[in-house]
Amino acid sequence: MTSAVVPDEQETLAARAVEVTKIYGQGQTEVRALDNLSVDIPSGRYTAIMGPSGSGKSTLMHCLAGLDRITTGRIFIGDTELSRLSEKQLTLLRRDKVGFVFQAFNLLPTLTAAENVELPLAIAGRKPDRSWFDTVIDAVGLRERLAHKPAELSGGQQQRVAAARALASKPAIVFADEPTGNLDSASSAELLGFMRRSVDEYGQTIVMVTHDPTAAAYADHVLFLVDGRIVDEMANPTAEKVLDLMKKLGG
Repeated sequence: MTSAVVPDEQETLAARAVEVTKIYGQGQTEVRALDNLSVDIPSGRYTAIMGPSGSGKSTLMHCLAGLDRITTGRIFIGDTELSRLSEKQLTLLRRDKVGFVFQAFNLLPTLTAAENVELPLAIAGRKPDRSWFDTVIDAVGLRERLAHKPAELSGGQQQRVAAARALASKPAIVFADEPTGNLDSASSAELLGFMRRSVDEYGQTIVMVTHDPTAAAYADHVLFLVDGRIVDEMANPTAEKVLDLMKKLGG
């Protein structure tokens, strides 16, 4: 099976991959990280990507986000085909259309929480939408911590700053790579709950790579990768169902 998630006719797509192959190295060291994979990512949905170690899940996310070039095939964000863009155009598209939440929080230590949240907008020369900024800050519960620098925040608070930063520019799509990997269970639940609300209440689109069945259960839909191919998918996931399927897939 090489394709997944056929959307309703009325549904718009935030991103899609068409017959994508990604190869690293060559000859005896060649690794086929993605193998003729096609997938549609509907707008306004929370999609999780899972699979055993080395299955290609992070590679897929990086290619969808324009962080990594594909070997063959086509990647779109909205109606824009990424392979047709220059590096400068790709940088601008990522800045204006894409938000990122990584396992490492990637906060600048010399900036306050508020300044870290506003940083992508400042780099782009754009002023934040104050009402949206306030909505995001309150949604992640950071109102009392805005003047604090990262070293003065817990890991959970730092990750919520990173999530707020990803959403502050109202991106078309947010990519989250193992966003709860460094968090305790309480902080994980707070972050995942916020991302779930951002989809339900604000129409955000989120694509999350995770190995955690509990995290995947927050999503609308889960894609399962093995050896660079989508081998299964699950709507309305529960942690138990995800865990059962992952065991079958060897994850």
